[in-house]
Amino acid sequence: MSLVRHREAFEQEERERLANFASKSAESQGRVTAEDEHPYRTAFQRDRDRIVHSRAFRRLEYKTQVFVYHEGDHYRNRLTHTLEGSQVSRTIARALRLNEDLAEAIVLAHDLGHTPFGHAGERVLADLMRDEGGFDHNRQSLRIVDLLEDRYPGFRGLNLSYETREGILKHGANWEHPTPLPDLLAQPSLEAQVADHADEIAYANHDLDDGLRSNLITWEQLDSVPFWHEMRDQLREEMGELLPRVHRAQMIIGLLNRLVTALVEETAAHLEQSGVASVDAVRNHREELVRFPVAIQKAQRELKEFLNRELYQHPRVLAMNERATRIVGDLFRSFRADPGLLPEHVSGRFEQDGEARAVCDYVAGMTDRFAIDEHERLCGGTP
Repeated sequence: MSLVRHREAFEQEERERLANFASKSAESQGRVTAEDEHPYRTAFQRDRDRIVHSRAFRRLEYKTQVFVYHEGDHYRNRLTHTLEGSQVSRTIARALRLNEDLAEAIVLAHDLGHTPFGHAGERVLADLMRDEGGFDHNRQSLRIVDLLEDRYPGFRGLNLSYETREGILKHGANWEHPTPLPDLLAQPSLEAQVADHADEIAYANHDLDDGLRSNLITWEQLDSVPFWHEMRDQLREEMGELLPRVHRAQMIIGLLNRLVTALVEETAAHLEQSGVASVDAVRNHREELVRFPVAIQKAQRELKEFLNRELYQHPRVLAMNERATRIVGDLFRSFRADPGLLPEHVSGRFEQDGEARAVCDYVAGMTDRFAIDEHERLCGGTP
């Protein structure tokens, strides 16, 4: 018997192991440009690998989550957020007998379109592109995997599978896109739904961790959030007094486990009650099938409201955002005023994609540090 496991063996394993309502790689709706299958990797494994090897994925290391890269070495960035989210998605998908590779691929790609400086940069480009077709990071993620990565001779982009692109697209599109878009029905696949929740679980927990680490939020402030207070009392009862670093880490671990467990158990019960028995039934179901219990939904909402109020609106974070707004705006306007400042590979796309869109793609793709350096070079001084 051969020790080598070919793609067909993995596909057969999926058919035997995964639930009826899980996405099977052998049943993928394919790619925009047809390709031969890989001998050892399924379609979704290949998607995952193409995303990880892309330039846009590497750039996430120097893109803001909450704190700009020079604020400290231990704060999350877009890359570490993406990796944490992808592991949460694998845990949930595995527990529910869904396709882990697809859920992971979607999460790995979901933030590729984020601008430098996070949502602050996104708001600037959305405003500047308001009359030029608009901008949002979900749309930009799809542009990157469909058009902007140039690694293959036969097509633009990464030519990902329909199912991965469906998960990236997320909420649909009311804008023109040069390649055919997935036909979004009532719901995306369960793997896409899992990816969406994994993203939220990951960022809520690690932003709490970074907020405490930075002292921008305090334990006393968090004690006003019932869910946090309950978890803290439970941890104290189970483990007693802990070193501050260990205490913080154990709180985040406990919250993460609580949210993931609640999501898995509620989703499993809901799937059983719904009677869905196929991927098509999932896509045509009237409501989302991956969900938290009502009490946990409320608790998670309170945590997110706390973060928005106490961390994302903190004066230090707002000051960083104000500087980011000026940098991104200045760069975009400088390139529009003098296209000769642009690299040839960007100006060479003017005819095909339009000048404004090509400039927007270029600025959106910058890392924080490259944007800061370019601003210094083109505009002089620190904004």
